[in-house]
Amino acid sequence: MERTAALQRLEEQDAALTERLRLLRAWQAARLARTYEDLARDPDQAPAVHFFLTDLYGPQDFSRRDRDLARAVPVLRRALPGSALSVLLEAIELYLLSAELDQALVGALGTDTLSAETYARAYRTIGRAAERRRQIELTVQIGERLAQAVKRPLIGLALRTTHVPAHLGGFGALQDFLERGFDAFRRLRDPQTFLQAIRTRELALNETLLRGGGNSIAR
Repeated sequence: MERTAALQRLEEQDAALTERLRLLRAWQAARLARTYEDLARDPDQAPAVHFFLTDLYGPQDFSRRDRDLARAVPVLRRALPGSALSVLLEAIELYLLSAELDQALVGALGTDTLSAETYARAYRTIGRAAERRRQIELTVQIGERLAQAVKRPLIGLALRTTHVPAHLGGFGALQDFLERGFDAFRRLRDPQTFLQAIRTRELALNETLLRGGGNSIAR
């Protein structure tokens, strides 16, 4: 949480960095939307795709959710099952890792105009292959935890029970994040096939970019 806060302070203090990160994250979100356009057309998978593109990899500001978590962990530890709390903690780890990699990418891009070619070159320049694989595995792991959670009726009951208290207590962003994830995976008939598609596609793109290709895939 301290590392997350430090990253957020850095962005808040540097307007130019904030704008470059916004453009980069919007570009990456658009790439992800194209990559999973086929899955998003399936009504059963569309909510899960939307959750991944907005709540895990989205370009929006997650700072409120992260601040909520810093205050809420003692309360949530008593109110939620461990698996639900793990989803939150892993989501914060994913956000932190993604933010660090995004800042490194912006630094490698410098003044270059963002395009498939410059993105691929900056991606290769910073490298950090192990962290990229961890980023992908964290994304899939969060999905696996949600897929397991929806099989347990008590977790759904716990989320319904904590909805009003969480919002009254100022933890609404966290509560809504969990509810969206739970609802998305509750509708998913075959979560393992969905998650394997994410793992396979993202790992393949990662390896291609690190080897020096990826211009056409990144478009």
